[in-house]
Amino acid sequence: MARKKGLTFYEKEKKISKAMIKEILWMIFYCFTAVLLAFVLVFSVGMKVAVIGVSMEPGLYNGQEILVNKLVYRLSSPKRGDVVVFLPNGNENSSYYVKRVVGLPGETIQIIDGYVYIDGRFYAEDESYDMIADAGIAETPLKLGEKEYFVLGDNRNNSEDSRSGNIGTVHADAIEGKAWFHLKCEHSEMGMIE
Repeated sequence: MARKKGLTFYEKEKKISKAMIKEILWMIFYCFTAVLLAFVLVFSVGMKVAVIGVSMEPGLYNGQEILVNKLVYRLSSPKRGDVVVFLPNGNENSSYYVKRVVGLPGETIQIIDGYVYIDGRFYAEDESYDMIADAGIAETPLKLGEKEYFVLGDNRNNSEDSRSGNIGTVHADAIEGKAWFHLKCEHSEMGMIE
């Protein structure tokens, strides 16, 4: 009998072993556990809020949903530049407001000629913010109490914030948490809030 010349390949039969099935089942279990744990963490220490209005544009848009980290301010205090979610005057019947922290407890805030001054010193901000047309209650020096914060919307001239008499300074107890991720945006599906 003549042998065939050329290359020959032998296919090895693949068998699914018990060890392979066990490994696959463990992988599925670990993935399910990780997803469940992430879900529990997000919804136990966080919440989802929709941005209302144009006060945080261009970073956050009207109707955009954000995840709020409710745990972070139990462990630390809000910092200048943080985007916080709060109920104005602690009013449970109000919508959540989303604003950026500018003034910290104990500081004196004043808006002079469209610019923010903290303790009498010019506060240098990102150039993307508009000059403030209406200083509101911050036209005169505004001394913040022990647990009070001064917040502004990023869209400075289209924002109801601490300059407004009906909002005023924001007490730490009224702050629900720190804006963490935005969920839907025209440019991307999910992103970190800076």
